[in-house]
Amino acid sequence: MKLSAHYSKASIIITISVLVAGGIIYFFTINKLGRTQLDRDLAEEFEEVVNYVNLNGKLPNQVEFDEDQTVFIKTKDTNLPLRFFDTVYNNPKEKKPEPGRAVAGLIMLKGEHYKVIITESREGTEYLIQLIGIITLILTVCLLLVLLITNRYILNGLWKPFYDTLNKLKAFNISDSQGFSANQNKVDEFNELNEVVQTMSKRIKNDYRHLKQFTENASHEMMTPLAVITSKLDTLIQDESLKPEQLDQINDIYSAAGKLSRLNQSLLLLLKIENNLVDDSELLSLDELINQKVRQFHELIVDKNLQVNGFLDNKQITASKYLVDILLNNLFSNAIRHNYNYGSLMITLTNDKLIFQNTGPEKPLDVDNLFGRFQKGQKSEGTGLGLTIVKNICNLYHWDIDYSFEKGMHIFEIRF
Repeated sequence: MKLSAHYSKASIIITISVLVAGGIIYFFTINKLGRTQLDRDLAEEFEEVVNYVNLNGKLPNQVEFDEDQTVFIKTKDTNLPLRFFDTVYNNPKEKKPEPGRAVAGLIMLKGEHYKVIITESREGTEYLIQLIGIITLILTVCLLLVLLITNRYILNGLWKPFYDTLNKLKAFNISDSQGFSANQNKVDEFNELNEVVQTMSKRIKNDYRHLKQFTENASHEMMTPLAVITSKLDTLIQDESLKPEQLDQINDIYSAAGKLSRLNQSLLLLLKIENNLVDDSELLSLDELINQKVRQFHELIVDKNLQVNGFLDNKQITASKYLVDILLNNLFSNAIRHNYNYGSLMITLTNDKLIFQNTGPEKPLDVDNLFGRFQKGQKSEGTGLGLTIVKNICNLYHWDIDYSFEKGMHIFEIRF
């Protein structure tokens, strides 16, 4: 959910909560004020009755009190405090009962006590309260609509510079010569964000340039002495005057130098992949590349008497031919080297996955550490970086790779 949506959601919830709470308080307040006004009117009516009795010495007639209904009941009570209460008002014009409000009090006439009950209709007050409530509800709905429109259009406009910066960050390529640039806007925070991002992008591009130079220099400077060592060892091996034990030692050195060279190349390759320094992507036919690899590994396959089965659909991918070649080399090499004589290798290629299945050791590999660096079997003569390179190449192109062991078959599956 976007930040603007979170803000809209929070503001609407808060607004509705405040309006509901305010509406409830407003309703009870208006209702209280309406009752208070009715009670005040009834108290004045009662005072008028008392004044009329004191002035004229008789009870008034009903017609003298507008539409208020007044009842006089002779009573023996001598002390009756003034009391207000809700009751039913019988409308004489419409001839129907209505909610009413009444006051009851005590008056004395010619030595006798009378209980006076004056009833007044509450319908006008309740109608006014309902009208105020409807107006309040309409205003609340209008306020929410205005709030939604404001959040949808005005706030989205305010966030436009942020999304412009975000889109430029998504399109930012560290290998491009053009750096990150952002337009100035009226919001100080966004301008500050753009300045920070611009500074960071310059630092990243500078680090990238230095890293690229280091990688190229390291590759050249390390391979040169290794090549010299290998060349000298080749010369020494051809010396017929060497003793057998000296020849064995030179062979050990030669093997270690070769392993160091492969290790250097693998580490530099990992560095290039992890920092996206290989950018020679092109459209490739993966099925054709797999067929080429089968022909390249033909001698090793024949040497182990392996049965190779392939089910290859036409599949085109956009990737570096150099990296795909390394990926296939590692998959074929592992499937052949860790297989046993007269074993089998099955390769399946569909539109959405590539699967290598091969026989081998009768127990599954350690899945948790399988793609880690320098993870290899006890009898392996490799660098322990092959599957790490395969994993990183898959990550570079957003492919998923999984390992499983089923029915004696080791399975590596790449999902495009």
